[in-house]
Amino acid sequence: MNPVSAQQVAEFRRFNRYFTRRIGALDDHYLGQDRPLGEARLLFEIGEGVSLRELRTRLGLDAGYLSRMAKTLQAQGLVRISVHPDDSRLRVVELTRAGRTELKEQNRRADALAAGLLDGLSTAQRDRLTEAMSTAQRLLRLAGITVAPVDGAAPDARACLDAYAADIDARFPEGFDKSDLVRPEEVSGTAGAFFVAYEEGHPVGCGALRRLEPGVGELRHVWVHADARRLGLARRILTALETEAAARGLSTLRLDTHASLTEAQTMYRACGYTEIPPYADHVYGDHWFEKRLSGPAN
Repeated sequence: MNPVSAQQVAEFRRFNRYFTRRIGALDDHYLGQDRPLGEARLLFEIGEGVSLRELRTRLGLDAGYLSRMAKTLQAQGLVRISVHPDDSRLRVVELTRAGRTELKEQNRRADALAAGLLDGLSTAQRDRLTEAMSTAQRLLRLAGITVAPVDGAAPDARACLDAYAADIDARFPEGFDKSDLVRPEEVSGTAGAFFVAYEEGHPVGCGALRRLEPGVGELRHVWVHADARRLGLARRILTALETEAAARGLSTLRLDTHASLTEAQTMYRACGYTEIPPYADHVYGDHWFEKRLSGPAN
């Protein structure tokens, strides 16, 4: 992967400075209300009620800083903080009636601000801007996702495989038998590898690599959660698997896909995989692919 250029960094920072100024993020009375952006955002995120742990993960905040903001809102009568009824280790925060009233007004003002910013553009220009913002959000989400190797028996690995199995069981006309999933020992240690994609601490995708024979590896169970699709994450996982295969001295990768997984077939072809005759007896294999690795994946 090519390194980030200084110009790209400068443009990104320039946009951030301009946008935060235009939406009033620097004002300690955000949207003209008596609180800074951080507290206003916290009210929005609390919504119908949520644990402080979930908020900390979702917003990427320091535990102490989040606790102080929540206590400030509690002292103002806008939220209630209580112990979770099913888990005494968790504290739950929810809006009071006053908090819901302020949030409603906050949303009204935020909508008015957005409408005011867009009002100076033509319909076509608004469409271009909203499309560009959607693209930016999608790419920023992808940039924030990490793909990391985990042990094949790790809880996150097995949870991803369970979700994968449920997903394709609903898609395959004949259903799916979970006994076809890779076993932990097949994708751990020298036998193979298992990668999990994480977004804000939650597993949202996976992929497995196992050694078939000297110099040849097989890819299995490349999967992305429905909420994280259309970001380009499957290709990110595929790249991680190819990089790992090259590092292990594998020169060839093979895989098979089901006839119903047309999007997977399209992705593999676009990533340099060519269709080959079947190389194994696999009940769910309708299309078989192979790719020669010239070295570590870029």
